[in-house]
Amino acid sequence: MRRIYLKIATAFVLGLSISSCQEEFLETVPQGQFSTVDLANGQGVEGLLLGAYAMIDGYGLDGQSGWNGTIDNWVYGGVVSDDAYKGTDAGDQPEQSFLEAFDFQPTNLHLRNKWRAVYKGVAKTNDVLNTLKAAEDVSDERRAQIIAEARFLRGFFHMEARKMWRRVPYIDDNTFDLIDLESSKVPNDKEIWPNIEADFEAAMNALPESQVDVGRPTKWAARAFLAKSKMFQGWDQSTGAANTSVLAEAKTLLDDILNNGPFTLTNTFEENFLVGRRNNEESIFEIQFSISSATTAAANEGTTLNYPYTDPWGCCGFYQPSQNLVNAYKTSADGLPLLDTFNDSDVNNDQGLAWDDPFDAYEGPLDPRLDHTVGRRGILYKRYKIHGSDFIRDQNYAGPYSPIKHVAEPEFFGIGANPRLSANNYRIMRLDMVILWLAEAEVELGNLERARELVNLIRTRAANPDGFVPKAIQGAERNDYTIVEGEPAANYVISTYDTPWTDPDVARKAVRMETRLEFAMEGHRFFDLQRWGIAAETMNAYLDEEGTKRTYLSNANFDKGVHEYFPVPLEAIERSFKDGSPTLVQDPAFD
Repeated sequence: MRRIYLKIATAFVLGLSISSCQEEFLETVPQGQFSTVDLANGQGVEGLLLGAYAMIDGYGLDGQSGWNGTIDNWVYGGVVSDDAYKGTDAGDQPEQSFLEAFDFQPTNLHLRNKWRAVYKGVAKTNDVLNTLKAAEDVSDERRAQIIAEARFLRGFFHMEARKMWRRVPYIDDNTFDLIDLESSKVPNDKEIWPNIEADFEAAMNALPESQVDVGRPTKWAARAFLAKSKMFQGWDQSTGAANTSVLAEAKTLLDDILNNGPFTLTNTFEENFLVGRRNNEESIFEIQFSISSATTAAANEGTTLNYPYTDPWGCCGFYQPSQNLVNAYKTSADGLPLLDTFNDSDVNNDQGLAWDDPFDAYEGPLDPRLDHTVGRRGILYKRYKIHGSDFIRDQNYAGPYSPIKHVAEPEFFGIGANPRLSANNYRIMRLDMVILWLAEAEVELGNLERARELVNLIRTRAANPDGFVPKAIQGAERNDYTIVEGEPAANYVISTYDTPWTDPDVARKAVRMETRLEFAMEGHRFFDLQRWGIAAETMNAYLDEEGTKRTYLSNANFDKGVHEYFPVPLEAIERSFKDGSPTLVQDPAFD
């Protein structure tokens, strides 16, 4: 089985993907490219397709920082949620500080660059489809597969845009012309979810059930993303009311994946965040990364800021988990989440303490997923060393916790020159997501006991003691520790829901809490709150409390009907002029 190392493979194919599509969306006329005629053959089309894949990680634009458009959305789905603070210190990356405080401006360069990243991906997929039309040496079978893969990617990129912005244009191959800048100037005056669904459905109907190259989508991946698109349409975001007909459509797709797909849950929760367990039995679609001593071109550059400030990483302290998130992992004495009261008191932290100062660890019951999600005082951090205040750049500003899921384990560390880059894939579609989406749908369709069974599948896996972080004792030197065999690092108490669910409101809370605990710090949280229609109430409750801990949030406020989406970047509007008027218009919420 081969793996597509996107950036490396793209550069390898005679530079085709680079030279064929240098345009920035709505920005500059392409210069110095191969013509469509030059590339209208099998080799050329395959090179262009690799170029489209190369944009799936969200970075690769010249002069643009990788984290602005990265596919894991740690800024837009994490920092702009109750999962995380911007982190680091007050002066670093101020564009993120504005977003965190819900000061959304169309001139924010992070937003501009995310827009550019997704629409460059769209342009590349359309270039593939248009060039393929003139390629005569491609077999019918391969032609159908190229079209299906390109349409999957086009749906993928447009979905990223639609999650971010309420009003975005959909650009297809019949509209797009590589050498005509005006062709991309499409109005954002229509709902594009139907177009996204059409792309995923076409891909689902043509793609094979498995691929030789790991990293190419399968029929199952397309089905899962089609279901995801329906989950985003499953609620009225202004009222929070469920659209049961759409959720029933999602249920059909999700049931098929769960019952007939070749996927099973991994034995332990942590396995989904280890380099050594990439593309495992739970994986439906992953963003592939690779690294070697010779090149970092295909590594996970988008997360390069999100590492502890201590050695062996040495930078940069961004994306620090919130106290609210840590508190969410508290459990009752019988091992169930505290759905309504988790934030009434804080899990102990080491705010203001040196790493070798005495510290009273929290002794209450905790969900074991906490310590695979958050680095915190006294707990072994992915087998490097015990977490302490030296991990943090500025505790007073951004708190005492570190992110951990994306960090490579020690045996995969230090392969490249930059210690913060690794080959730890981003698992963007997994079976646990399918299970919890299905549980969401079942609650709204009145099938509460089926929803409970599904949630219990996830909790049973989380309760496997093989996956508990072990207790470690600090040695005389900072980097030394001793593992206490057979003892967990904390008072891990987690159980399944053994009492039948009869109240849909309680069931809904339980499923949504499980979703947060399972996928925290993976860039999904804000978009979940958005699609459920509960972002305003959740975020304002969060800000009221966090403003007492992080003073820079003391005046922040989430405006319902406004901050669920980001403003269309001003530069995109300015560069969309056609026949004297802009084809793109601003979201009315920001007028």
